[in-house]
Amino acid sequence: MTDSQATPSFRLAYVPGVTPTKWVRIWNERLPDVPLTLVAVSPGEAFELLRDGGADAGFVRLPVDRTDLSAIPLYTETTVVVIPKDHVIAAVDEVTAEDLADEILLHPLDDTLPWESLPGQPANERPATTADAIELVAAGIGVLAVPQSLARLHHRKDLTYRPLTEAPESRVALSWPEDATTDLVEDFIGIVRGRTVNSSRGRSQTPATGSASDQSKRKSPDKGGARRKPAAGTAGKPAGKSGKPAGKAGKNARGGSGGTPKGAKRGKPRRRP
Repeated sequence: MTDSQATPSFRLAYVPGVTPTKWVRIWNERLPDVPLTLVAVSPGEAFELLRDGGADAGFVRLPVDRTDLSAIPLYTETTVVVIPKDHVIAAVDEVTAEDLADEILLHPLDDTLPWESLPGQPANERPATTADAIELVAAGIGVLAVPQSLARLHHRKDLTYRPLTEAPESRVALSWPEDATTDLVEDFIGIVRGRTVNSSRGRSQTPATGSASDQSKRKSPDKGGARRKPAAGTAGKPAGKSGKPAGKAGKNARGGSGGTPKGAKRGKPRRRP
């Protein structure tokens, strides 16, 4: 089988914390003939995977090297601090960087927050991953600042988190190789951006049944609105002054004609002498 005869497919990479379920569901509804494969990847390996052709597109965390990769920023996450449930910080609704001055702040090697200077006290060693740092927080070694989605991803019953103000935030983007912007990539971009089926780029859509004029006629029969069916026995007969169809004789009509004849005098009849 040649490449031109191969069944088309789409490979979508995503970093931890990103949940692509909604977009995958829409893809399967719109393009059921093109299977989509999810590829989980670490933040540090995501860009090389895209460059090497291991995925057609991917959800990554900014910044992105725009030299050979395109990117569409999608949303910004709230930064939180992960702490033990019995920690003193758990008693407040949110904390600032100054509140962490006396805390050991763990800084994993896969951290994606763009810190200019870390608050708190540095740990003796940097954990290799965020998952390792979570274990250290549970052991009471220190606290951890991460995007909120990662705090949810690594949820534990003995840990909680609070919003951290005055801290850098992580932004999630859709990225793909600039020289590999295929029709399928355009399709996925349309889905992520919320385009409707008829406005999606890259694939022709099935036209609606019937012409536009036919559909318009179905919605609006005429300018005066829908016609009413005439009542039985009255079709084609002009209406009288009362609004009732003419031609129906009243109970006291004479000679089959309704009403009082023209020129007739009204009143009681006189008796002859």
